[in-house]
This record gives sequence, structure tokens and C-alpha cells, in this order.
Amino acid sequence: MHDYFAYCTTSPSTTQENTFERVARQWYEVAQTEWTHGHARTVLSRMERDVLPPLGPKRISDITTKDVLAALRLVESRQAYESAHRIKTIIGQVFNFAIISDIPGVENNPAAGLGKVLKQPAKKNMAAILEPEKLGRLLRDIDAYAGSFVARCALQLAPMLFVRPGELRNAKWDDIDLDGAVWQLPIEYTKLVLKEKARRKGQVHTVPLAHQAVSVLRELHPFTGRSPCVFPGRAASRVMSENTVNQALRTMGWDGETVTGHGFRATARTMLHETLGFSPDAIEAQLGHRVPDRLGEAYNRSKHLEERRRMMQAWANYLDGLNG
Repeated sequence: MHDYFAYCTTSPSTTQENTFERVARQWYEVAQTEWTHGHARTVLSRMERDVLPPLGPKRISDITTKDVLAALRLVESRQAYESAHRIKTIIGQVFNFAIISDIPGVENNPAAGLGKVLKQPAKKNMAAILEPEKLGRLLRDIDAYAGSFVARCALQLAPMLFVRPGELRNAKWDDIDLDGAVWQLPIEYTKLVLKEKARRKGQVHTVPLAHQAVSVLRELHPFTGRSPCVFPGRAASRVMSENTVNQALRTMGWDGETVTGHGFRATARTMLHETLGFSPDAIEAQLGHRVPDRLGEAYNRSKHLEERRRMMQAWANYLDGLNG
């Protein structure tokens, strides 16, 4: 985080002026500089929907644990239990900011410890198809999808490449070498914590492209190649909505209990090992997970790359077989 002590020189000095909303927005302006645009937008949305209405007008020094808990119970009342925990974290960070910034009257964090009295969200895995016959049916439905051509291409690539949905949506043409059949995905676009992204700045996650994937991308390029984004949204400078793939699956009649865009990762992870016999290390490396190795990460990436190229082509061929 940035130096909160330096920032607090611009903070108001009187208790009367320090409403929770005023301090919360000061915290946000500092914190969001280290977040992705999407995460910053999500945090702001949560603040404005669930935090500021009950707490915003109050003086931050007057807010008690009871006040914070009451705000969180409102979120729980709509059964958004995971959101309640995330919002508790936001409120706690605002109070920590206020304490470090020496906001008058704020001496403790009333959100501290409330996680123990909030309802715990049910843990569930992303829905994924693990039956070959059902997967083949889905692939045929995708090929027959009558919606947007760009969305259909995303649907075709999602099971083939099994990257995270956000990584697929944010793909850039500059990172894809169609002749070399490889997508060099910059680490900053992957789902890693900020410290890990900073440590690996400049590195890429290599996604070998089977000839079927190259074919889909070549068909797509005349339609979106003028945009930097492989899958642009309504504005060419922005990527398509995070709901596009899942909504297309629902339109085709596949419910969220059966398959999700993220679930293609679990499908590939299981079938590549159990059906096609590829090593767990190569699969985990292609999923972008850490693969422990006594010779270090650089050796890991080199060690598994050739196997991953073979694996990605074999996987695309297997999907073709199921589709046919």
C-alpha cells in the first residue's frame, strides 16, 4: 500500500467533517491505485450499494461495532453471505486507514472480529462437465450457437484453452502469434496476487495453440482485428462482458448447476489426466498453478512446455472426437 501517513496531510482535521463516506472515499482513492480496473470498480460498487447508505452519513468516530454489524446483517438478509464477508473487509480497511491517518476520534476498528459472527458462505466448486457424452453434446451446441459470432468464438475457445474466463476475455491480439501457434499471456492479466505479479513482472504464461484454436482465431481476426482486444465489447476499446459466455450457455439451455465458463478448467484438468494420461505437473503448469520443483520455477516452465504443446493439441483432437 501507499504511504498513508503522507496522504493524511490532506485529511480534514475536525471530527465534525469526518463522515464515514468522506474517509472511505479517501481510502478508496489511495487503495485503488494498486488494483486492477475491474477490482476497483467492484469495490466501489459494493461501497456505494451496501456500505455508504447505512454508514456513510455518520461521523466515523461515532460508529460502533453494533452499527457495522447492523449494516452487514442487511447484506445477509438477502442471503449474500460471501458479499457480507467482503464488505466487512472493506469497512475494516477504511477504519485501519483512519487509524493510521490519525483521524480524530478513531482509535479502534469496530469491524475487527465480526467475521466470526457472520454466516459462512457455502463452499461450492464451479460447475463442470466430466462425462464425455455430455461434453460432446455441449460442443455441438456451441458450434450451432445462433448468437453473436464473437461470442461463439469465445465459447469454442473456452473449453479448448481452459484459461480463466477473465484471461480469455482480456486476450489481446498483440500477445497472440498465429503463425507460431502460441499465446503469450502477460502475467499482469492473470489471476495472481499483486505481490506475485510484481515479482514476476515482464513474464508471460505460455498458452500453446492447437491448430483448431488457430483456425478459430483466424476466422475471428477479420471481425475484431481492428481492436486491440480479441473479444471487444460494444466499445472496441473495452472487452466483452464477464457474463457473455455464461449467458450464452444459459441461452443454449445449459444451467449453472451443470456448466460454467470457469468449469472448463476442471473438465480439462480431470480428463487430461484420467482419460488422456498427461502428467499432473504439465496440467497444473498449463492451468497457471505453481508446480514445485527443486530446480526452480524457470526450470519448471521450460521442462513442461514441450509436453504442454503436445497436450494442448491432443486435448483439441479429443474434443473434436467428442464433437464428431
